[in-house]
Amino acid sequence: MMQQLRGVGVAMVTPFSTDGKIDYQALENIIESQVANGTDYIVALGTTGEPATLSKSEKDELLDFIIGKVAGRIPIVVGCGGNNTADVIAQAKEYAKNDKIAALLSVAPFYNKPNQRGVYAHFKALADNVDKPIILYNVPGRTGINISPDLVVSLANDCRSIVGVKEASGNVAQCMQLASRCPKDFLLISGDDALTLPLIACGFSGVISVLQNAFPAQFSKIVHLALDGRFSEAREQHLKFLPVIDTLFAEGSPSGVKAYLELQGKAKNVVRLPLATVSDGLYEKIKTLNAAFK
Repeated sequence: MMQQLRGVGVAMVTPFSTDGKIDYQALENIIESQVANGTDYIVALGTTGEPATLSKSEKDELLDFIIGKVAGRIPIVVGCGGNNTADVIAQAKEYAKNDKIAALLSVAPFYNKPNQRGVYAHFKALADNVDKPIILYNVPGRTGINISPDLVVSLANDCRSIVGVKEASGNVAQCMQLASRCPKDFLLISGDDALTLPLIACGFSGVISVLQNAFPAQFSKIVHLALDGRFSEAREQHLKFLPVIDTLFAEGSPSGVKAYLELQGKAKNVVRLPLATVSDGLYEKIKTLNAAFK
């Protein structure tokens, strides 16, 4: 699992047509672009894919489509989380039956705001009931809670099926604690595009990236240069992308990356409510930045 999910995973968008339905032709084109341009694995039904706005039948159909089009060429990780532990376990058990799914990405329970004992019990129950590798997802900005380094280390040592963490706290000191304390074979994955380079320098194994949707060849090269220890080459390119990364999240994600995808002719600039497309001013800035990377 460590080698299989090392490098850059794309937090796959769900493209929509102007009538709000899933645009499967655009999705197929994006998948082929990812496979051809160095993406190491695909994350389906993660936050960037807007699963909160998809029905159960849409999610099932979407995942079947992605699995069919990827056709085993690169691994697929599936987002599987929520704030009802029993429902998360039931959902994860269904995904666990599919041998085309390499691992599950499970976000910390949101809205309920459990304490650390509750978070531990949630993930322990998931690990005890599901026969599939699980990657924790720590994103306090969305969930309202932090999975502390102490808790990650405990889960890593106590649960054989918990194999890694996508760390999107934005706290570099916390990330360094994870790198120094987690088991050597535990996957440490950046959840922040802008911090990818420094976190790899601290011992992280890669990133699950929003940027990768729009710039797969360029960002794959940056990540792999860094993993090969060629930091001076990677740094030069990484710094150039920082203004782009800022625009991805300036007015919410995936609104930013969908603007880039439209300008690149890959997908419509459509998100589902309650998300909204980026403002005209930000769109013009994105247009300028996109043109600079052609």
